[in-house]
Parts: sequence; structure tokens; C-alpha cells
Amino acid sequence: MKTFTYTPQGVCSRRIEIVLDGESIEQVKFLGGCSGNTQGVAALVVGMNANEAIARLAGIRCGFKATSCPDQLAKALTQALAVSE
Repeated sequence: MKTFTYTPQGVCSRRIEIVLDGESIEQVKFLGGCSGNTQGVAALVVGMNANEAIARLAGIRCGFKATSCPDQLAKALTQALAVSE
């Protein structure tokens, strides 16, 4: 298992911590952001294949922002997979 830390851009959350076992998401933790929403997204992706999560979350927007915490999670997962290759 590998742990990755990502600093989101353009959202309220300040950090995303991800634990991957190969391409399987074992744990996600957001620091900051809308607590209920980030906890919900984190819980939903546990056990999911990272590529599946990326496909589902990429491009989601938050209000008038060009991104969102789920979109930033997709970016974090993309980076984590690239690093682990």
C-alpha cells in the first residue's frame, strides 16, 4: 500500500490524503472543505478502482468554480497512479 498527499487548487479543502493498494482505493481523507460532502465522497470511493473513480468524478464543478473537491480527488488519483507506475 502507498500513501499519497495532494494539495487541491481552487477549492476549500487544503489537502487530500489517499491510500492505494495497487489501483484499489483503500482510504481517502480530506483536510478542510465541506465536511459532510468530503466525508461522503471519501466513503463512496473506498474499495473502488482508482480509474473508475477518476471517470466518475473528473469534471464535476462546485457552483461557479471551475472545479470541486470530487474533481480535485480525480486529479489527485491521476497523479497518484502516475507516481506509482
